[in-house]
Amino acid sequence: MSKKQHVSLTPATQLLRANGIAFTEHPYEYLEHGGAQHSAAVLGLDPFTVVKTLVMQDQDAKPLLVLMHGNRTVSTKNLARQIGAKSVEPCKPEVANRHSGYLVGGTSPFGTRRAMPVYIESTILALPRIVINGGRRGYLVGIDPRVCVSLLGAQPVQCALAE
Repeated sequence: MSKKQHVSLTPATQLLRANGIAFTEHPYEYLEHGGAQHSAAVLGLDPFTVVKTLVMQDQDAKPLLVLMHGNRTVSTKNLARQIGAKSVEPCKPEVANRHSGYLVGGTSPFGTRRAMPVYIESTILALPRIVINGGRRGYLVGIDPRVCVSLLGAQPVQCALAE
């Protein structure tokens, strides 16, 4: 029996393929609450290059996505100020799942159920390559970070805090 060409077909990988975006696949053993630090350790990657996709909401409960380094947290105050919101907070997991169409821990910014504004920590764009969730728990894809801007319209922000 021949081996499959790809690990997973998800809305994220479908969108990347449909747009001719080259990506590498990085499956790993998913750990509940392991986060980007766990996936980086398992895959032997620098957590700074592993980008997490966070579903957040503003004061009016309007959802937005934030792309952040795996070893940094989001300053919601700085983010809110930069995007012109009164406040920003993480969505509850069930709300995040509803907005994105993905399970928390498997959220990709690509192929979300609902179109949402995307904000990317500006220092991510300086990296030559990142790995980001491919739309399933335990599955990351390696891409050029500028794809987030060209394909998603991600707006650079400066809101990283060291973990």
